[in-house]
Amino acid sequence: MNKMRLLAVPALAIGAVALAGSPAIAADGSYSSTLGQLNGTTGTGTVTLDVVGDQATINLQVSGLAQTFQGAPYPHVQHIHGGAAGVCPTAANDVNGDGIISVTESAAGYGGILATVTTSGPTTPAEALNLQLGGQGGTYAVQRSFTIDAATMAALENGTAVFNVHGLDPATTPATPEAFNAPSDLDPALPLGATSPALCGTLVRTQMGQMPSGGADTGAAVEPSSSWTGMIALGGGLVLAAAAGGTYAVRRSNARA
Repeated sequence: MNKMRLLAVPALAIGAVALAGSPAIAADGSYSSTLGQLNGTTGTGTVTLDVVGDQATINLQVSGLAQTFQGAPYPHVQHIHGGAAGVCPTAANDVNGDGIISVTESAAGYGGILATVTTSGPTTPAEALNLQLGGQGGTYAVQRSFTIDAATMAALENGTAVFNVHGLDPATTPATPEAFNAPSDLDPALPLGATSPALCGTLVRTQMGQMPSGGADTGAAVEPSSSWTGMIALGGGLVLAAAAGGTYAVRRSNARA
């Protein structure tokens, strides 16, 4: 099966916690979070993860993120992180003062990627920047089941699992257009703002099936926005058209699954 792949993400951003030789930890239960806003986002989100054995069923609801440009949806990649302090970043993590808390600046708090929450297909860290399988548009839901590994189970069990949704709106971020459009720390072919975290929350154990309070609106309605850094289909690929000018090609290659 052919699928779009992007450049490999640095180990700091996507490295999973190695548990070689360790048995799977019993993380059975429900984990949830009301996602907090980062980098000037006006969006909201809630996530619930029900775990039985090595199977996780996720219910993610996101609303109010950067949406569309010329009819093309903004792809928001989203991940479960772990292996670090289990906390989301704050403004103090913007160590270079460019107005954007990047993935690299956040990694000490929430760790590497353990699972990519795709809309379908694989959920491994290798899919971290697979835009085709990210959430599409400003308001969307992901409801699916997938297999989790021992590292993800361990992070859930010890309270260090953190959920992130990426992709900033240049109309609301405090960064300058130059900072937003600077090369991403994950893939220099993309703008920094497009790969930086917009929503974040620590996954906390709750009653099975219980949603956190203050949830986002459900549904998949997408409202057009002309202020967005757009994703435009061109020649079978995608191009990021920056609001301040400049385009960023998302390269396509073929891979067998």
